[in-house]
Amino acid sequence: MPGIETIYLDSALIVVNKPSGLLSVPGRGADKQDCLSSRVQQHYPDACVVHRLDMATSGLFLMARGTSVQRQVNTLFASRQILKRYEAVVDGIWQPDPAPDSGGWTPIDLPLKLDWPNRPRSQVDRVSGKPSLTRCRVLCVDAAAQTTHALLEPVTGRSHQLRVHLMAIGHPILGDTLYAPGRVADRSARLLLHASELQLQHPVTGAMLRWVSPPAFEPGL
Repeated sequence: MPGIETIYLDSALIVVNKPSGLLSVPGRGADKQDCLSSRVQQHYPDACVVHRLDMATSGLFLMARGTSVQRQVNTLFASRQILKRYEAVVDGIWQPDPAPDSGGWTPIDLPLKLDWPNRPRSQVDRVSGKPSLTRCRVLCVDAAAQTTHALLEPVTGRSHQLRVHLMAIGHPILGDTLYAPGRVADRSARLLLHASELQLQHPVTGAMLRWVSPPAFEPGL
């Protein structure tokens, strides 16, 4: 597929690398019909959407081939049997204090809800928000640039969860024009958030599959 890197392909699954700036699925209006799923479906008409990535986010994007496999993969997502991890470069020196038995992971447990007057934004709401959990681990710190390269694992899948959680703890993602303050948004021409790992049990063969895609951006940018 021109401009789209295929990571994995068989009779049941397709994994591609989504570029930043491309919609996952069609939006409203004639100017928002070009998207990753439509481009894949031009070559594989049986490809079905099973999840989404924000337009500004890059990285691994999974599609199921046929509605039967789509239902099976949707069940895996709903039961949290699919591991998803992301990498991000965030503002500031982040020094979390993980528990000794956590493997270096720190939880961000903040309930989220849609910010209706400011859609498509979401917000932390401790009263009526839905439970939302992200596990985080620092990969490295750039003291000169005052940035932190972090590994993120969303346990739940709320809209803009990673972006809102990081903003809420005071470390917004560089290039995030929706949530970061102007000085942070302006530090990168794109959102420095990348879907870097997917792991699941193949819905047909039962084999455990894992794909890794390093981000194109470098820590400190």
